[in-house]
Amino acid sequence: MTTLQQPDVNAGDVSHAALSRCRALVEPALRAAVDRLPQRMRQVAGYHLGWLDERGAPISGDRGKAIRPALVLLSARAAGGDPATAVPAAVAVELVHNFSLLHDDVMDGDVTRRHRPTAWTVFGSSTAILAGDALLSLASDVLAASQHREATTAIRTLSSAVLGLIEGQTDDIDFEERGDVGPDECQRMARNKTGALLGCACALGALYGGGNPEQVTRLRGFGEHLGLAFQHVDDLLGIWGDPAATGKPVFSDLRTRKKSLPVVAALTSATSEGRELAELYQRDRSLNDAELARAAELITGAGGQAWSRHQANGLLATALNDLRRADPDPDAADDLVALAHLMTKRDR
Repeated sequence: MTTLQQPDVNAGDVSHAALSRCRALVEPALRAAVDRLPQRMRQVAGYHLGWLDERGAPISGDRGKAIRPALVLLSARAAGGDPATAVPAAVAVELVHNFSLLHDDVMDGDVTRRHRPTAWTVFGSSTAILAGDALLSLASDVLAASQHREATTAIRTLSSAVLGLIEGQTDDIDFEERGDVGPDECQRMARNKTGALLGCACALGALYGGGNPEQVTRLRGFGEHLGLAFQHVDDLLGIWGDPAATGKPVFSDLRTRKKSLPVVAALTSATSEGRELAELYQRDRSLNDAELARAAELITGAGGQAWSRHQANGLLATALNDLRRADPDPDAADDLVALAHLMTKRDR
């Protein structure tokens, strides 16, 4: 069984190099898939993906980190396969991820992503939603067209992940109207909303890489646990992240009074800080800058920040144990370990 080492000081360089290699393999196929969309949907998707400006002219912008496609290709390699055979699965997962982002930006009212206006603010909310729908439909078509022997299983696996993602997003919306959300159900929401697709990415990679059932199961577990750790970190950045790095306003999640993981932990802490935070969250007007800063202080004082960091570290350890038990190809395992650390120790 493979022994996984802690990443060395060059782990960031290793993971960024792996992401670059995976992007180079996936992006031509991703562009070819998007080019099959109707012209209007192609323009919105191209803008959202960082390929086009608002007029449809090609640009060289922030295209995101492409973490999910990288997980697909590295999982295929971890299972002993050729990453090139898993490119259709990587494309499908990236299409689903961007479907969810287009819809999330509309539902959350977010006006910036990757340091520029979100698609719905440029093209309108209805058009952005339809573009997301187009990407979701295209994802299944890409898998079907791959004619891989596991294509049918892959489509079902992806569909199950999408249903989990939708369930998680539904719970996230419901939480906005509830005052009794607990940490366990908040983690369950995040596991569906984020962990389901990352687990799916790793499972599809293992399937397309010819992995055995045990490898598929273990790599799916790696992705699911990593996804929840990733969400804890993302929620921390939604409060304390540097806008220059995240591309979002300071205290962005607090402005919308989002019940993110550290917030729920603070609200249910039975502390004076938690009670004061609840009072702020219940106000029927927008919070000013001083109140937002105070809310962040209260989350820290109530233990929400420390709890999320502790959870992220524990989930990362569980994910790496799942990876070890998959008996992966050693070189692919090194890349996956480095990528996992990048995802959970990031600042954006």
